Amino acid sequence: MSHAPLSVTTPLPESFRHQDFLTFHRRDKTELAEKVDCSEVIKGITLQGVPTLLHLTLSDKTARLSIHSDAEECRMTEEELQYLLKHMLGLRQTTDEFEFEYRAHPELSRLLNHSAGLRIPQTVTPFEAITWAITGQLISVEAAVSIRRRLIEATGVQHSSGMWCLPDEKILARTEIETYRSCGYSNSKATTIQRIAQALVDGSLSLSLDADPKEIGEQLLAIKGVGPWTVSYTLLRGFGWLDGSLHGDVAVRRSLQQLLGLEEKPTEKETKQWLASFSPYRALVAAHLWAMDSDKSY
Repeated sequence: MSHAPLSVTTPLPESFRHQDFLTFHRRDKTELAEKVDCSEVIKGITLQGVPTLLHLTLSDKTARLSIHSDAEECRMTEEELQYLLKHMLGLRQTTDEFEFEYRAHPELSRLLNHSAGLRIPQTVTPFEAITWAITGQLISVEAAVSIRRRLIEATGVQHSSGMWCLPDEKILARTEIETYRSCGYSNSKATTIQRIAQALVDGSLSLSLDADPKEIGEQLLAIKGVGPWTVSYTLLRGFGWLDGSLHGDVAVRRSLQQLLGLEEKPTEKETKQWLASFSPYRALVAAHLWAMDSDKSY
């Protein structure tokens, strides 16, 4: 029997972009493990091996997160849940400082006029971010969503409500490569996800939110199958680190071409050089470029 849900609430800044957060969780139209109902996001996760639902509800001025676990006792404290709420909403990101610094910049001011207040919605865990990043390497969002959906079903964790739950590292560490392949993963992607999951389980890798993102990035880059785009995306979406360089992202380069009025799409090298001057906000600038592009739900 599940316990009574634990709930926490936090105020939202006036500039908070509600639709960005809701759109991020609408990627899977089948609503297998994430459902958006008006201003509420319902998400199924596996928390310490237990099927768990998160209900995050937005109002004009506040956000509320409640946790519904199939365990007899909740596996999170009120303090941990409050941290998770602010993390998922991106409320710890220094977006105000960024916008103040670049409000008069000739190019960035145009981006800010288009998407002022933009924050990066976060995955529940960094492991969710890196599995999503690896799944999405070099394929469309729609294809990545479909493959991810099949993996969620193949790993077989459902909450008592019937909602499917994202598998955690323990589940994916023991998932056979053949199962990944049957879901649509290449052998390279399957072995990379399994390798990372196993490293997290045996303790040779840590994705702690308390750690230095640069150090985690260096550890991840040393893993076969993990490249710079995957690392920068993982640190942005899983840690809220705003200084990764997403110069290899096609949508970033396409939007930069539009922003600068170039005849051809800039190369990865040219995009990297352009983004470099905006450190420590390179990934946030890339996210603003995503916001110009229709394919922005990554």
